[in-house]
Amino acid sequence: MTIRTESRITVTGSVSDVWDYLCDVGRWPEWAPTVLECRIDGGGPMLPGAWVEQRAKDLGWNHSRREQVTAVDPPRSMAFAGTMGTSVARWGMEFEPAGDEHTNAMMWVEVDLANIMRAVPGRALQGRIQRVSDIEMAAIKAAVESDVQTGTGSP
Repeated sequence: MTIRTESRITVTGSVSDVWDYLCDVGRWPEWAPTVLECRIDGGGPMLPGAWVEQRAKDLGWNHSRREQVTAVDPPRSMAFAGTMGTSVARWGMEFEPAGDEHTNAMMWVEVDLANIMRAVPGRALQGRIQRVSDIEMAAIKAAVESDVQTGTGSP
């Protein structure tokens, strides 16, 4: 069984502003509550096949995790593959201009429930993922809008 969520928000900032912020994986701890540190393996750019290395904290447990960049279409979309628990998971971001200096951003998450995760009620897990995605999108919006307002952000 596959579950999917989508979270949408409009950001005051250009598509390029939002794109640049999300490509700066060192800033992911600002918006992703489980990410403590993040970097691209080898320090290269975000390109398909690159590995995003994270130090994470889930349910009080610190651990390392990796996600592979599966798609990059600058500045419109990016996608990743990894795991959530014992299940294969994919997630991504899509961006569209929304008038002058506004961006419609959408985060999607798909999880193929497998192994012990099949015991978790799908609706409960889907609701949890949706809540976390909504929190993350609000944090992305706040960070990008702050950067735009102060003229700071990613190089």
